Amino acid sequence: MKNIMFGDKKKKLTDSERSLISETVSIEGTINSSGAIDVAGLIKGPVFSKEIIIRETGSITGTIEGDHVEIHGHLDGKVSGQDIVIGSTGTVKGDIEFGNNLKTENGADIDGYIKKTNKSKTTLTGDFLFKKKDKKESSETEDRPEVVNKELLA
Repeated sequence: MKNIMFGDKKKKLTDSERSLISETVSIEGTINSSGAIDVAGLIKGPVFSKEIIIRETGSITGTIEGDHVEIHGHLDGKVSGQDIVIGSTGTVKGDIEFGNNLKTENGADIDGYIKKTNKSKTTLTGDFLFKKKDKKESSETEDRPEVVNKELLA
């Protein structure tokens, strides 16, 4: 019998898989994903993903950026994307920047500026999102206190 909880070990994870932040989850901090994220819970902080869907019960306070963005819940912050849909139950309190298409359904509530940009694609890839920052690594060693020889102090 297969392990249902973790799936088949031979199956490799792909970027097309979706992550769900359910109604019972609240997250504070930056979220990066090279795949897709469905938000039914609460997020405080910026979200960067290839695809972001805020469900009716979902709420994000912070900037969101992705290739495809759908908002059926609440966003308090700026949204940037190639294709953006604001559903009939969606509320956006912030500016909207889109590169390709913007669709607003009847009942969508928008309080902010709307601007079409000339950006062709976002630069969100797995390497970009999860690459270690060389700058931070070097600053960690620079911030260490000097080692003092106890024999010299005596």
